[in-house]
Amino acid sequence: MKGKIALVTGGSRGIGLAIATTLAQRGAQVTVTGRDPAHGEEGLAKLRAIDPGAAFEAGEAGDHASMSAIVERTVKRCGGIDILVSAGAAGPVGPTPFAEMSAEQIQASVNARLYPRIFPVHAALPALRARGGGSVIMITTDAARHPTPGESVIGAVGAAIVLMTKGLAREFSRWNIRVNGVALTLTSETPGWDRIFSKPGFENRLFSKALERFPQGRAPKADEVAEVAAFLASDAASQVTGQTLSVNGGLSFGGW
Repeated sequence: MKGKIALVTGGSRGIGLAIATTLAQRGAQVTVTGRDPAHGEEGLAKLRAIDPGAAFEAGEAGDHASMSAIVERTVKRCGGIDILVSAGAAGPVGPTPFAEMSAEQIQASVNARLYPRIFPVHAALPALRARGGGSVIMITTDAARHPTPGESVIGAVGAAIVLMTKGLAREFSRWNIRVNGVALTLTSETPGWDRIFSKPGFENRLFSKALERFPQGRAPKADEVAEVAAFLASDAASQVTGQTLSVNGGLSFGGW
């Protein structure tokens, strides 16, 4: 990936940072975004140990104007964008039974999980086209394909991302831009993992049950997810587009 320029939204920590790190290790010049400057600077310090040209941009992935400004600054600083990883989204409500959600929580959950995924793609498209092609990676959830208690809204938004991945792959093919997705269930060595298992409650019970059902006996690690995303972003996947790959250690074999 030497000479490639990557923009990773939600890349200041967790899975986004793991993906950004893997891209940097393979030679890409990486810019990561996030809402929290403190997390951004912490993540950037790790990235710059690999890529001295790495940068952090504070902004909101769910705000189109914010993303457009970040794209503009990235293009000005780096010369373009070849790879976009859309990983920045955090819902205000985690897994919750639908009947227990308020109307406001439902709307907030949809807004916080949908727009932060698709606005970065729309904002970065002109830059990708200007490079004569590129790769887009959308991070989503396996709840999009396997009904999971408490994740009806999360799964519905994820399903929209899976279908949009296919639709955009078809639309963008005329510009030599590939669009693929990576679907997750439960990933260790992330802030989300720590949050889930740090306190009792519905989410803890839900994912504790999932942990017992991983065919390989453990959940995937963040760097294992990153390897798949990096493959899809690379020229090695030049004939792969419109696909969403699950990285869940086989958990979805029989549902749960």
